[in-house]
Amino acid sequence: MAPAQINYKVPSKLDVENIIYKLPASDKVKLLAGEDRWHTYTIPEHGIPGLRVSDGPNGIRGTRMFNGVPSSCFPCATGLAASFDLDLAEEVGSALADECIAKGVHVLLGPTVNVLRSPLGGRGFESFSPDPYVNGMFAARYIVGVQAKGVAACIKHYVGNEQEFERKSTDSIIGERALREIYLKPFQMAVKHSNPWTFMTSYQQVNGEHVADSNFFLNDVLRKEWGWDGAVISDWTGVYTTAASIKAGCDLEMPGPSVIRGAAALRSMVGRKLTVDDLDKCVRRILNLVNIAIDSNIPFNAPEAGIDTQELRSLLRRTAADSIVLLKNDDAILPITTPKRIAVIGPNARLAYTSGGGAASLLESWTVSPLQGITQAAKKIGAEVKYTLGTRGVKVLPLLDANLSVDKVLGEWWNKKPSDDFFSDRAGVELPEAEWSTRSQTTRNWCIDGVDADIVQPMSYQRWTFTFIPDTSGDWLFGAFTAGFGLVFFDGHLIIDHYNNAQIGPNFMGKATEEERALVKNLQAGKEYKVEVRGTADIPFFQGDNFAPKGGFRLGGECVVDEEEEMEKAVRLARDSDVTVVVVGLNQDWESEGWDRDDLTLPLRTNELVSRILKADPRAVIINQSGTPVEMPWANDAKAILQAFYGGNELGNGIADVVFGKVNPSARLTMTFPKRMEDSPSFPAFSTRSEGYNKCFYTEGIYVDYRGHDIKKVDPLFAFAHGLSYTSFSTSTLSASPISASGTFEVTVTVQNTGKVVGREVILVYIHDVVSKLPRPPRELKAFAKTKELQPGEEETVVLSLDRDALGYWSDEKHAWVAEAGLFQVLVGGEKIEIELAKTIQWTGV
Repeated sequence: MAPAQINYKVPSKLDVENIIYKLPASDKVKLLAGEDRWHTYTIPEHGIPGLRVSDGPNGIRGTRMFNGVPSSCFPCATGLAASFDLDLAEEVGSALADECIAKGVHVLLGPTVNVLRSPLGGRGFESFSPDPYVNGMFAARYIVGVQAKGVAACIKHYVGNEQEFERKSTDSIIGERALREIYLKPFQMAVKHSNPWTFMTSYQQVNGEHVADSNFFLNDVLRKEWGWDGAVISDWTGVYTTAASIKAGCDLEMPGPSVIRGAAALRSMVGRKLTVDDLDKCVRRILNLVNIAIDSNIPFNAPEAGIDTQELRSLLRRTAADSIVLLKNDDAILPITTPKRIAVIGPNARLAYTSGGGAASLLESWTVSPLQGITQAAKKIGAEVKYTLGTRGVKVLPLLDANLSVDKVLGEWWNKKPSDDFFSDRAGVELPEAEWSTRSQTTRNWCIDGVDADIVQPMSYQRWTFTFIPDTSGDWLFGAFTAGFGLVFFDGHLIIDHYNNAQIGPNFMGKATEEERALVKNLQAGKEYKVEVRGTADIPFFQGDNFAPKGGFRLGGECVVDEEEEMEKAVRLARDSDVTVVVVGLNQDWESEGWDRDDLTLPLRTNELVSRILKADPRAVIINQSGTPVEMPWANDAKAILQAFYGGNELGNGIADVVFGKVNPSARLTMTFPKRMEDSPSFPAFSTRSEGYNKCFYTEGIYVDYRGHDIKKVDPLFAFAHGLSYTSFSTSTLSASPISASGTFEVTVTVQNTGKVVGREVILVYIHDVVSKLPRPPRELKAFAKTKELQPGEEETVVLSLDRDALGYWSDEKHAWVAEAGLFQVLVGGEKIEIELAKTIQWTGV
């Protein structure tokens, strides 16, 4: 429930200095922390409203993770960046701002620009690229789109938050040059090109100190060196000290109520650890942010609404298609044209995996799965589609949402145990009328919010009931975990006990039990079965934890199949079809906030499935869906491969548009897909799993991603910037203007569509320092652009502007950026060292 703020109106603009002069220290301290999970503090007597913030970065969840207002989900950042279309990034930012306004949100917690130094990072899909230039430019244009409509963007996580393992205590040991050139650079570029109004600090330590406590990162670099003057917000529960974080300039502790500040800050003032001036600096920046929100005319404490327009649907579909990379297309297998029978196979086909897990996940307003998109497109050309699973691809069993009756899930709450036999092994226990109730659309309910806080107390009891209708006859395997402790009953029988001898595990951010599974035999398709879940959050582990949920559960299930028989069924279907489309990949079980991946392998028996399908149908189209790289041991055998990423609401239609040729793919990878994990430059210095040892050494230095592959001459599976088209292009007449005294210059390239299909081409400009005092990568991306849609035979002249940053590097010796006089090569092309065009220019230096 939102705090009691100033109606639904926009208040008068604040006289910041006058308010600071009048506010007592006790109220100033209140302003330094949130009032709840998604609002800053309200002080009505001084006319100060509470700001509303929301996750991001690829959608606007609003104020509720449980039973929230449905939202548009855009493709994950690695997918959006694969478009290499900065105008599209701005359009997406603008659309996200519209959804913020609809939900009364003043601060969008995004974009994420941490660096994909390892493909195993759990939140890698949230960032745009391991290349600092791509990362920074996409962040800047996204921010421009968001802030043009008065919504504040909160760029995150500043800085060095590249792994999830022990993310609050890990110490990222990063050399000064790598820190400046790779990890700080995207944030610096965002400040330069878009000026985000807020920054979010990261969880972990960098070189021995938490960033929220760091005078070096927050004052010396961010405010003094870069000249930035916005508000700094902590990551949620990411403040660990009182005086140090305030003095360093971490303005706002989130979420509220305060754990680290509050009374502790007042006590620090008594002991002269903090001064009024220390508080005033933070309060001033927070009130300035409130004034930005007031200027935006976004109401405070507004009711939340969603958006569904034809324009929005078109943008979501276009973005989904434009993020898809054509990795292989031997023999021009794609696009599909005139088949009669299409086989769709694979664990990622029937379900719409719109996003990775954690803060980026949300309740989508609608979804289109790959199977749905392909089926709808096939109907238009008179083709028949048949589907089979092939093999499982999930870690936890799929949700039962598609198998619920129309009344969905009823949740009921009591503040005290409603019956002595509430936790007996008997279903259907008679209970008094609930103190509060609601309905949910899903069998995944994490009640960290969305429950009436005026009625339901933190240590409460819940019952969930719904009707399950199987779509397939047979034995079903169910898997459940509960937020707190609980029992699961199916058709009147206790099948899972998470109450007696239960222990809290990693699920729901460490607030739920481990998944436990139960087999229920001989279910009949179409028959109704009653399911009941009883649980409690009244456990000592939750006491005093402001992230403790008021109950919840997750229940998944699937009809049991013989895996070998299912795989043979998939092989037969492929043999009997004109075209086979195999959709595989990862999902929220594997890529999520909260944990890192263990390896690059596709789940379970996925690789075996793909290999067997390719033997049955060598022309099968393989679609991989993941936010970050995976190994593809079958890649040499496949003739057609697409990389689809997490495509948001319109994922399935986006895939269909590319597969059937409605959209000519023009995306390119913004990261390297290594052949094996050992080839990744960060191997083995990532996510060190050692009890009591918390240091992670960034041993690859500046040689991240393609820089590392280039310097070691390690061939990848698919290189950075790789991406094919259904047409062909040629580039010619490369020219570069003389470098000005300030270091600016222009590169001009002519691009021609030499094929037979309308398409767009990406132009990438790399710089190579011919003779450098310090070692430098063989090439560094410093500019890129995308052509308009070119008709066959049509040309476009593309002009790219570069500045001194394209020539320079960080000198540890001088603690400054240095651009040496001498010769520089301008390299224009795609993924390889053997660049298509090259030109040498001279810089006299300053």
